[in-house]
Amino acid sequence: MEEQILLRTLGLSKNFGDVKALTDVSLDIRRGEIQGLIGENGSGKSTISSIIFGIHKASAGTMELKGSAYSPKSPMEARQNGISMIVQEKDTIDMLSVAENIFLGDEKEFKKGPLVDTARMNAEAKKALSDIGITDIDVTEPVYKLNFETRKLIEIAKALYYKPELIIIDETTTALSQDGRMKIYEIMKKQKEAGKAVLFISHDLPELIETCDCLTVLRDGSFVRKIEKIDFSENEIKKSMVGRTVAENLYRSDFDGRLSDEVAVSVKAVSTNLLKDITLDLHEGEILGLGGLSGSGMHELGRVLAGLDRCKKGEVTVYGEKLRGVAHALKMKIGYISKDRDIETLFLAESIQDNLTISAWNILKKGFLILPRDEKRFAREQIDSLKIKCSSEKQLVRELSGGNKQKVSFGKLIGNGSKIMVLDSPTRGVDVGVKTTMYELINNLKKEGHAIVIISEELPELIGMCDRILILKDGEKSKEFERKPELKETDIINYLI
Repeated sequence: MEEQILLRTLGLSKNFGDVKALTDVSLDIRRGEIQGLIGENGSGKSTISSIIFGIHKASAGTMELKGSAYSPKSPMEARQNGISMIVQEKDTIDMLSVAENIFLGDEKEFKKGPLVDTARMNAEAKKALSDIGITDIDVTEPVYKLNFETRKLIEIAKALYYKPELIIIDETTTALSQDGRMKIYEIMKKQKEAGKAVLFISHDLPELIETCDCLTVLRDGSFVRKIEKIDFSENEIKKSMVGRTVAENLYRSDFDGRLSDEVAVSVKAVSTNLLKDITLDLHEGEILGLGGLSGSGMHELGRVLAGLDRCKKGEVTVYGEKLRGVAHALKMKIGYISKDRDIETLFLAESIQDNLTISAWNILKKGFLILPRDEKRFAREQIDSLKIKCSSEKQLVRELSGGNKQKVSFGKLIGNGSKIMVLDSPTRGVDVGVKTTMYELINNLKKEGHAIVIISEELPELIGMCDRILILKDGEKSKEFERKPELKETDIINYLI
């Protein structure tokens, strides 16, 4: 079996300041294998994959690639050694074109004298996208014009262009529609059949069980166990991840419906470039679900509700007052968590404290001043309440795991007293433990009278958490479902497609 080992890590450790992100982790990645890497948020999954891909340097330990010492100084060097990675969050530069993003760092391959042959670069970018079945993207267009899912497809095309022997897929499927997910699964299958390897990071256990040949479990930065496919059991995997038995049912157990007939938000005949004549009411003490496939308009409707996008026709009113944009939405206590949290919700280069307090300045102000001790106290309250795993309130948000970033996003909403919450993909990229915390928090907020919108492509999440579910298709209302014990995914799916 030794010759089948493509990459081996030996005693890898990584510290970020005082935080131990990884401690003495050894693992083997074999050829012709899809290996799942699982664990709670903060368990070290992204850290070890980032070391393999040359984003971070290990504090201790070594690696071997095809039997030889391997220690990449950059992602470019990793790609030269046959390793590509699709990262969890955004990995494109907004102002560059699609083609420039695909070949960022490799422009010299297209040099003609001192100039870059953009025509040849664009042609190669089209080929890279075509290789994964994408033919409708203008490669000359800047990526800021594209949605989050399309940008992830560009990153996939970039990763595969270099014909990697090992491809690392870090939480990518949660950003994709079902069509996008099927593309990823097909890529993984082809990689395996070609005698290459895949390291697949996901929190979706059914997805891992279906696609992987083995699973490596990390907990608190340490190796726990490796599980071969013959021994897969969802309950045992969960127990290995969290070190305890996890309740089977993550969602609400009640069917009480909304708490009040008071309308918090009213959408009247709203149309945009995509949305067509959408009308709905959101009540106090209600969780309203918005579901649909990619391009259905559910994410766009969330942006309209948050005041980020304007209506071409119709209007949105908040307690009877017409919504006039994002500043007015904040004044009316509307909070928004974007699907693309790293760009639209968080300031990654700032501290946890700065992220938590920026939306609560009006609450913290004493006259014209905000006292540092009040900022610190406010941040500590949110950190303790949401159990945000960090070294201190001064730690940079970009250093946090996906689940802890999402907790900071929730902390911003709760801290500024938002009474209306628009949550787009609130559990994207978080583990089962954090999901449980998020769902308990959302349910408690509902009981306190908050009006909540959950936008999700995950039907179990919508069925499990929402009082009503509104399905969108091609920008229009397709069907509405009330919460009831007998509601199943099969009842909904025909209205999605």
